[in-house]
Amino acid sequence: MKINIKEILLIVFAFLVINNLQSQEKYVVNTSIDNGFALAENNNVAPILYSDMDYKGVQKVILDLQKDIESVSGATPKLYTDIDNLKDSPIIVGTLGKSPIINQLIEKKLIDESSLNGKWEKFIIKTIQNPFPGIKEALVIAGSDKRGTIYGIYDLCTQIGVSPWHFWADVPAKKASKIYITPGTHTMNEPKIKYRGVFINDEAPALSGWVYENYGSFNAEFYNKVFELILRLKGNYLWPAMWGRMFYVDDPKNKDLADEYGIVMGTSHHEPLTRAHAEWKKFGTGAWDYSTNAKNLEAFWRAGMERMGNTETIVTIGMRGDGDEPMTEGTAIELLENIVKKQRGIIADVTQKDITKTPQLWALYKEVQDYYDKGMRVPKDVTLLLCDDNWGNIRKLPVPSDTLRPGGYGVYYHFDYVGGPRNYKWINTNQIERTWEQMHLAYKHGVKNIWIVNVGDLKPMELPISFFLDFAWNPEKWNANNLPDYYVQWSRSIFGNMHAEEIADILMKYTKYNSRRKPELLSAKTYSIVNYGESDRIQKEFEALSNKAKHIYEKIPKAYKDAYYQLVLFPVLASANLNNLYIETAKNNYYAAQGRALTNETAKNVKNLFANDSILTNYYHTSLANGKWNHMMSQTHIGYTSWQEPRYNVMPKINHITIKDEAAMGIAIEGSNNWYPEIKEGLELPEFVSYGNETHFIEIFNSGKESFKYNIKPANNWLRFSQSKGTIKEQKRIWISLQQEKIPNGQHETHFTIQKGTEQVKVKVKINNPQQTDINGFMENDGYISMEAKNYSRSVGTEDINWITVPNLGKTSSGVTTLPVTIGIEKITESSPRLEFDFHSFSSGTVKIHAYFSPTLNYNPSIGHYYGIGIDEDAPKVINFHENDNEHNWNQLVANNIKIITTKLPLDKGDHTLKYYMKNSGLVLQKIVIETQPLKESYLGPDESVEIKK
Repeated sequence: MKINIKEILLIVFAFLVINNLQSQEKYVVNTSIDNGFALAENNNVAPILYSDMDYKGVQKVILDLQKDIESVSGATPKLYTDIDNLKDSPIIVGTLGKSPIINQLIEKKLIDESSLNGKWEKFIIKTIQNPFPGIKEALVIAGSDKRGTIYGIYDLCTQIGVSPWHFWADVPAKKASKIYITPGTHTMNEPKIKYRGVFINDEAPALSGWVYENYGSFNAEFYNKVFELILRLKGNYLWPAMWGRMFYVDDPKNKDLADEYGIVMGTSHHEPLTRAHAEWKKFGTGAWDYSTNAKNLEAFWRAGMERMGNTETIVTIGMRGDGDEPMTEGTAIELLENIVKKQRGIIADVTQKDITKTPQLWALYKEVQDYYDKGMRVPKDVTLLLCDDNWGNIRKLPVPSDTLRPGGYGVYYHFDYVGGPRNYKWINTNQIERTWEQMHLAYKHGVKNIWIVNVGDLKPMELPISFFLDFAWNPEKWNANNLPDYYVQWSRSIFGNMHAEEIADILMKYTKYNSRRKPELLSAKTYSIVNYGESDRIQKEFEALSNKAKHIYEKIPKAYKDAYYQLVLFPVLASANLNNLYIETAKNNYYAAQGRALTNETAKNVKNLFANDSILTNYYHTSLANGKWNHMMSQTHIGYTSWQEPRYNVMPKINHITIKDEAAMGIAIEGSNNWYPEIKEGLELPEFVSYGNETHFIEIFNSGKESFKYNIKPANNWLRFSQSKGTIKEQKRIWISLQQEKIPNGQHETHFTIQKGTEQVKVKVKINNPQQTDINGFMENDGYISMEAKNYSRSVGTEDINWITVPNLGKTSSGVTTLPVTIGIEKITESSPRLEFDFHSFSSGTVKIHAYFSPTLNYNPSIGHYYGIGIDEDAPKVINFHENDNEHNWNQLVANNIKIITTKLPLDKGDHTLKYYMKNSGLVLQKIVIETQPLKESYLGPDESVEIKK
């Protein structure tokens, strides 16, 4: 074969050009540049030229461009629909095939027709010279179709400094007297996912209250704001609000406005043939039961298709029970297949088109997936809408042999949900890292036709909505390595360069903290106030985050404070307050049982925190943006007793006790439910290890009103106390650490005595002070070895399989998984992909190895998920990840947002290597804990052990 160097160079050059076009994101600058197009300069702005023959939606959005340029530059562009009176260099906007102006530029070879013709939703933004006589230069925004042109317009709006969230989050325009466009052609190419949308759902009481106060109903005035947001975010698809709402009935203008904008309409997974669920109650006759009421249901569906007309719609087919419930138990697949056949007959008859020309979806939601798994099928031109479990974990993905289905596949995902094990509606709890990981799985399995996400009230899901739609446009742009950059990019798009990295860090952390457990699932029992310093950790993390968020709020310009409050400060303060509320409740219960003098003070704290929740909400409703967002945070979130929300927030039950006058000493021990004087002997601190500057504490508390003096006497000089004597009015925490240089090598036991007058209490202390040279890896202490997955000692991959760390994914640190995500079952061998963790054990015998995973579901039951776990050179145990899957365990894993699988293995004292083997892809490991003695109860598990590296 003859190699043509010239051809290779041309191919390479073409690749570089295409890659540059795709990756060149920032094309607007605020300083003069050579050959740049001056959009705004010296109080002059470029006029806008467009054709009145273009789509009405394009012309409508051109008015937004005019307003946005004015809001940034202070000058309003003039609008022209012909070039006769045009003298200045214009912005030319138009759609291929609809705008004669764009067609002329193509004829003059100033625009390459092939770059747009036949493309889906593509735009180019290009600087050109001498487009028409007397016009020196122009900036062209040209689209392959209606939405392509609209995306190009809104992309320029974003680049000059108008956020897509300018209305929905009160983000001010970034003022600039000079705006220049860099020379060349700028494009984002075609989206990788065809239909990208949101589902407004579960919208009462928050969004519904806000809408009724401001618009009277879910009418076209309201949806105008929704459609604009979707298009500015480069989405194209909407399932409208449906809790008692009827998109086509509430305001007939809704349909026309959506069509004008180019928004593709649909109805939710259980609303067939464009009919909202509420419409059956208003217009239907008889039962929602096809086996007994087929004639009326078919007439109902036919009316929906007739109403749809020629508007761009994805038609939902199939049927669930009334009210988004399962159909009657034992429903025959034959009946459901007949329903689909009848529905498709109606679609074809009404549209008078080939049935394959009307986009349709069948949602495999909840029990409907069971029908599919049992053999029910729909024609292959129908998109199979796969679903998550309502908690962000995808239930099913196509196998590679199915990806050629003409109708393709979609995903219905959730950022909000009403249902078991508990509603979550109040605030954003979604990590974009988990969304990335799950939707990356979907994309790599060929799910590319529809991505739609349930966003609840829309606010306060601004961040995850932005990410979902950005990721849907190009899933190949964002990966595990650059995900942290998304937070920075988004922060910068909202607030500019000021504090972008700090705000990004806040967003990353508050979503991580909230994802540990949904706020609605929190209780006084969630975090341990005794073990592993867990509740202290939670409070400290939220305190640090709150202080940082408040500090930035004080520093940012006034114009940004409303946006900052709703996007950053409120979710941080409100989440911190709620976590503190339950931790203080736990302390109140704990203190009351011990008779502490501070019991009633903690009860007061709980009352204040409960009141503060209302204060934060009231500010959001009445003061933020001059009361613009009244009702938007009215979702109840405190006092759940079942899956369904309480009617009102309910303060947790608290205790008050009668405090006696005379002083009485009590002693509580970190890591122990034992306390003095409940027990007189056997108090013992958690074991000390001499490396890592470890500290433990006791709390000396008073059960009376009078003060008392205490004195601590150690048995030797190995221990250091933060305060060895003093006076106790209510209580005092005493920190104990080691004077390591005075402790002989080896394992020891000592004690100290706490004295109050003649009263003496002995506390035992175990110390492990090994020779550091004898240890390699994570060191056992207090009965466990805890290792974060990202801190593996070594990773072993292959030519085709790599280990990646997804930063910030998970409850305590990060997640680790393998790429690609489509690897099937592999036999475990000596060369298998694996993670290795070096550790040192002081114990021997049978140990429990707890592997903490993200709660991945069995999305391909014919393959499943397996992994191997072993120590040193022993043959690994192969673990079936889904062996114990059932409804009860699913409730636990989604509530806890973790799946912990325990394996028993033999272990000797000394250095070892734990090996975690990949058998097939799809699992995300977060943490491994080796239990040598019974673990203490906690939610997050023990903190990571000290690691010593030889």
